[in-house]
Amino acid sequence: MSRAKKITLKNGFRILLISQPSSLATTVLVTVAAGSKYETKEINGLSHFLEHMCFKGTKKRPSALAISSELEGLGAENNAWTSEENTAYFAKSRNESADKILDIVADTYLNSLFNAEEIEKERGVIIQEIKMYQDLPQRKVWQILSSLMYGDQPAGWPITGPEEVVKKLTREDFVEYRKNHYVPQSSILCLCGGSDLEKLATQAEEIFGAMPAGEKSEKLAVVEEQTEVAEQIVFKATDQTHIILACRSFDIFNPHKYALMVLSGVLGGGMSSRLFQVIREELGAAYYVYSMNEFLTDHGFLGVAAGIDQTRSEEVIKRIIQELGRLKTDLVEESELEKAKEHIAGQLVLSLETSDALAFFYSQQEILERDLADPETLIKKIREVTAEDVRSVARSVFKNRNLNLAAIGPFAPNTSFKNILHIKE
Repeated sequence: MSRAKKITLKNGFRILLISQPSSLATTVLVTVAAGSKYETKEINGLSHFLEHMCFKGTKKRPSALAISSELEGLGAENNAWTSEENTAYFAKSRNESADKILDIVADTYLNSLFNAEEIEKERGVIIQEIKMYQDLPQRKVWQILSSLMYGDQPAGWPITGPEEVVKKLTREDFVEYRKNHYVPQSSILCLCGGSDLEKLATQAEEIFGAMPAGEKSEKLAVVEEQTEVAEQIVFKATDQTHIILACRSFDIFNPHKYALMVLSGVLGGGMSSRLFQVIREELGAAYYVYSMNEFLTDHGFLGVAAGIDQTRSEEVIKRIIQELGRLKTDLVEESELEKAKEHIAGQLVLSLETSDALAFFYSQQEILERDLADPETLIKKIREVTAEDVRSVARSVFKNRNLNLAAIGPFAPNTSFKNILHIKE
């Protein structure tokens, strides 16, 4: 996998080229620094709603059916997604159709009509999506965590927005938001695969080079004010309880993130990880249990998620807390450390086999960090982590003033776990 080549146009628009000579497919991916953290409370959910509307018609392709029919007629696949800090649009096709899907993706990104009638129809779709997530406790618990940790600021709001705001968004809101955020200097096109990328780049330069320059509206910095253990327990009549124990950690620029990634691998990074062995294999109390890191531009956290037997919630939480404490006091044995590092390295390489995965890998680095690192560079940094690094970062992160518990399930009124939410300092 070769390092991405970056082209910066005069208007600030960036193009990444990642050659995959052996690939039979090419991915066209446009990413923009515009997500829910760029919103105000009055338009919370607009980034996501706008993403949907980009597929509802352009002057050249005046309907959603025109766009989908053309893509399907090429045997292509396409999708889009919105996160806290960026929105992405992509299509993937056989190499010989790459020029055509580039034209389609660029057209939807640059020339969406935001037809008022289509907005009204899609409003109903978005509301149903919100309701769907409300009905999925394994998904809902993550929004409970965001609300608990970040409160009434963009990082604490749902990406989809609340239903009452979605109902009020107007066409003018879409037009204004796109003008403020979908500007050249905040946009990236990634071309990845086995087609002639230099030829595609020439086509892309002509299209995106014509984007008018605009002043980018920035997001508010995340404010973190936690001083003690926090919890939010939500009642829902489910058969399984879902919990997340999360500790505030680092942003994406912090050099200690690699040690935290290895720590997460030791803690809950696979079927041989500590938490999987304790919670599932030893206790038989959960079907899924894992740990993960979230690194964004101005905040981050390490989270442990599990779907557990309701009657054993306290037992499971105690054991998770115990494992966090062990990482603060005991050095990870060399064999376990090496296994975790090689698991991370192997999973990274395996996850980047396809053109769309590789395009996303490089695009996220560029949009969040303004930097590009090959997988080999990241693996090298992972392999440099020592057992002392892991213990040091555990001591830094696993503090009671950083600890949060989000839970959803059939809890009795006034249920609290604060009496057991204590990591030995």
